[in-house]
Amino acid sequence: MPQSDDALASASAADLAAAVRARSVGALELADAAIARIEALDGPINAVVVRDFDRALEQARAVDRVLAAGVGAGLPLAGVPMTVKECFDVAGLPTTFGLEAFRDYRPAKDAAAVRRLKAAGAVVLGKTNVPTGLADYQTVNPIYGRTNNPHDLARSPGGSSGGAAAALAAGMVPLELGGDAGGSIRVPASFCGVYGHLSSFGIVSLEGHGPPGGGVVVGQAWAAAGPMARTAGDLALALSVLAGPEGRAAKAYGLALPPPRHRRLKDYRVLALTGHPTASLDGEIAAAIETLAANLRRAGAHVARRHDLLPSPARSQALVERFVEVARARLPSADGAPPKATIADWLDCLREQELIRREWDAFFEVFDVVIAPCFATPAFPQFETPDPWPHHNRTLRIDGCDVPFAPQTAWPLYAGMPGLPATAAPVGRTGAGLPIGAQFIGPHLEDMTTIAFAAQVAAAFG
Repeated sequence: MPQSDDALASASAADLAAAVRARSVGALELADAAIARIEALDGPINAVVVRDFDRALEQARAVDRVLAAGVGAGLPLAGVPMTVKECFDVAGLPTTFGLEAFRDYRPAKDAAAVRRLKAAGAVVLGKTNVPTGLADYQTVNPIYGRTNNPHDLARSPGGSSGGAAAALAAGMVPLELGGDAGGSIRVPASFCGVYGHLSSFGIVSLEGHGPPGGGVVVGQAWAAAGPMARTAGDLALALSVLAGPEGRAAKAYGLALPPPRHRRLKDYRVLALTGHPTASLDGEIAAAIETLAANLRRAGAHVARRHDLLPSPARSQALVERFVEVARARLPSADGAPPKATIADWLDCLREQELIRREWDAFFEVFDVVIAPCFATPAFPQFETPDPWPHHNRTLRIDGCDVPFAPQTAWPLYAGMPGLPATAAPVGRTGAGLPIGAQFIGPHLEDMTTIAFAAQVAAAFG
């Protein structure tokens, strides 16, 4: 493959790994080139905020030695330089979640997902920026400062994987590890014009992605790890490395994700969603999704705009809000009043969540993919005043009107609350040149279907 800096900066992770395995380029050469790009480009963007270049160069040399010995031909990510979201533990590096109280915390071992990436041959150059407590759709915190969108430095790169998306969009690295529940992969991917995948909840271990200081995440009900990349094919490659049981579950369980449902666009059954009862939508995003729907119809796909089996967006959002209300009840109140929610309320939430999941199961017997916005707007101008989630004090300008910020979180939570896989993909640009992304939502554990659909859309329509 060509070895110019431009070629290395734009190549896919799959192509880079193939070149390293073929020994047409060295892992050390790729690491050096990526480090040079970070040092040259990252100043005004501020994406790669924890740098581990010396150890990364040692990792790269180790990959080259393994390949020289003829025993590394099976490394799927051989020599791929990448970064990981700051909230994933990397031994010896800070994991702070952007919280001042944890500025000095250094975990002793890698997160499970990081271990898997390194074992597959990836070279981890450092960590990318996050919002304070992972609780914003822009990326700023008191430890590392603010990350800016490479397409327009005055705008947000999204959050909470905002540093990850910015690093990808700027050409610093071809692959990233992110995390998502309420849009933390998909919103940054859409704002920065890259790909991101919210994996089916539970298939990628969250060991080492917990509160700083060794806190415990109870199950994997509230977040999912997933890859971010510049191509859909790289999402599939990375997910094949990341997915699988860890810890006690690995003693008995394996994971075999089913293949994509279809190999041709004309075989897909698609529902395109541009309206929501509680959230708004920018007209240019709606138009981009309408254009994609029309293109899919011309390609022979079955495209619907509504169906009785589609789970109610209003009901889903009402459950999200009830979950938040119940979860907050465990926090101490200012006046010492007893909690306003009980264990019965919590169990009611879980029951309703399962009922909605079953509705999705029935829906996906008739359809393969839902196309929906990742967020209500393209990348918005940075907010200077902090307003922690759910951002009740913010407004967004949408089609000339000021609307409340908080209801717009309904778009990413539509897939996040039931734990469905959703692939964010670029689908256009605004008149001002900002990226427009959409999410392709699919059935539980059929992650490869939404990723393949994204790849086929890109191949067919650009």
